[in-house]
Amino acid sequence: MEPSIPSTPPPATAEPAAAHESLRFDLRERLLRVPRPARVRASERDLAVDLFMLGFATGAAAVSASASGVPTADIGWLVALPALVLVLLGAQGIYTRRIGSTYLDDVRIVVAATVVAAIAVTFVRALLTHEAEAASQAVRGWLFAVAFVSAGRGGLHLGDLHVRRRGSAGRRTLIVGAGRVGHLIVRRLSAKPETGLKPVCFLDDNPIENGAGLPILSRESDVAWLVREYGIEHAILSFSSSSHEADLALSRRLRQLGVSISVVPRLFEDIPDRVVLDRVVGLPMVSTYPTNPRGWHFTLKYGMDRVLAFIAVTLLSPILLATSVGILLTLGRPILFRQTRVRLDGQEFEMLKFRTMRVGSATPGSASSAEQAILGDVAPGGVEGPDRRTRFGSFLRRTSLDELPQLFNVLRGEMSLVGPRPERDGYVHWFERSIPRYSDRHRVKPGITGWSQVHGLRGKTSLMDRVEWDNYYIENWSLWLDIKIVLLTIAAVVRDRSE
Repeated sequence: MEPSIPSTPPPATAEPAAAHESLRFDLRERLLRVPRPARVRASERDLAVDLFMLGFATGAAAVSASASGVPTADIGWLVALPALVLVLLGAQGIYTRRIGSTYLDDVRIVVAATVVAAIAVTFVRALLTHEAEAASQAVRGWLFAVAFVSAGRGGLHLGDLHVRRRGSAGRRTLIVGAGRVGHLIVRRLSAKPETGLKPVCFLDDNPIENGAGLPILSRESDVAWLVREYGIEHAILSFSSSSHEADLALSRRLRQLGVSISVVPRLFEDIPDRVVLDRVVGLPMVSTYPTNPRGWHFTLKYGMDRVLAFIAVTLLSPILLATSVGILLTLGRPILFRQTRVRLDGQEFEMLKFRTMRVGSATPGSASSAEQAILGDVAPGGVEGPDRRTRFGSFLRRTSLDELPQLFNVLRGEMSLVGPRPERDGYVHWFERSIPRYSDRHRVKPGITGWSQVHGLRGKTSLMDRVEWDNYYIENWSLWLDIKIVLLTIAAVVRDRSE
């Protein structure tokens, strides 16, 4: 139930020393009226589900071992594995409320924790006993634990996602600072309710125009009243014109009232995920470690790309052949569509696609269309001009089968499996002059799929957002991030096909 919101908040009042005890009592009363943080309930729920699924997995492992004639481990060893898994999951912070965590992130933590637990239990058993089946029993227990706990986590995420997208859940969030960054936070959180944060108001004395449609309260408002009346559970400290001392006092008061806090750091556009918080002469310092696109990691990535592309071409050859025949029968020759795109270090290459359209006037990137894209912050793409797709061509686009010939671009070393999507040469020169950090994408090879694409930035979507997501990928690249993007791409293709 939404809390009632008075039109005029009471101003903050001074706290005379004589009224110290009464104010402490009043603060305790206010704290009792603040709703219990949802993160506690979520943590207890997640722990209960993991405990249940681990118990189920242990029982299934024991039953399947008996059915296959393999000796079952003693009850002590059977219990040791799930108990250690729970401890490791807690140590990894999976039971702490994490903003923006995804199912794939949970699966990675579950796999890592169960692997370490299985190895540890096997090692201890090898030291203390001479059981020949210790390793095979640990592997069986690990497989069941991964499967059942991942399934339980999937159910939790699906339930949370359904509730949040209906707008009936999410931690009510205060945005401190109603400037450009504050409004950006509200727009993105409102567009992605699955993050679990629901902006309800701003706090700022000198706001810019309130384009987000939320109330803006003065910093002179009583913080305890604000937390109680708006039901605030989380606060995001953005940028404002207030002093450091005022922000520090506000942060401390919010914590006293049981409100969790996130802080948007200065230079946030240039901070990668790999950060280390050090204490130097008593001061906290954040050290950043972005991925080097010229380092050995990307050399290894490009080598793996070619190997995987060769395997993919071999496995998908029947589909490639069937698609070629379909195009030949519906459109005739040529089967492949070739278009000049820009790749690593600004070099040009011919990107391959299956043809999906009838022959018509070419629509290369022009100066006028590039200017329109820049002014409207809308990337070019999709169907431009008259729709000349055949029914078969529409099917190829909907299922992304038209992109499969780019595997040959990967084999030739022109593209990667995962990376920023390449743009037409006619647009690139304009975008590099007008879009901040656009040229940074050419530090790596372009990809068949990318981080911005799996977040819905395909076709005619925001240029600024696409550049931001693509540069995030470059500076935070890891093998896991590539695997995550591939899995999300497969999920997106399946979802698009079912719609």
